[in-house]
Amino acid sequence: MSEDKFKTVSLEFMIDKHIGKIGTPRRDAFENELRIDLLGEAIKQARKEQNLTQEQLGELVGVQKAQISKIENSVKNARLETILKVFDALGAKVNFNVELNNKKLAI
Repeated sequence: MSEDKFKTVSLEFMIDKHIGKIGTPRRDAFENELRIDLLGEAIKQARKEQNLTQEQLGELVGVQKAQISKIENSVKNARLETILKVFDALGAKVNFNVELNNKKLAI
């Protein structure tokens, strides 16, 4: 088999090719979903580091275990207020970056 048949490409190239270039609706949706997944994973990791069950964290926040499970599993309709309460209950610091026209806004 010839070595010419195999070419190394970057992850960015593959995402551009299969999902779309930055700024396209499909790419924006992909990146938003990825951010939600990462947020859920951060909550899950912080909860486990504090040796809390989903039920225990739910009690601290004032929500049912099912709501914690949904947040950790990246359900898109979780309220920001609930997510912030979860991080507060975990003693986690949350930072937001807001950009408008490629400029960071001071918040």
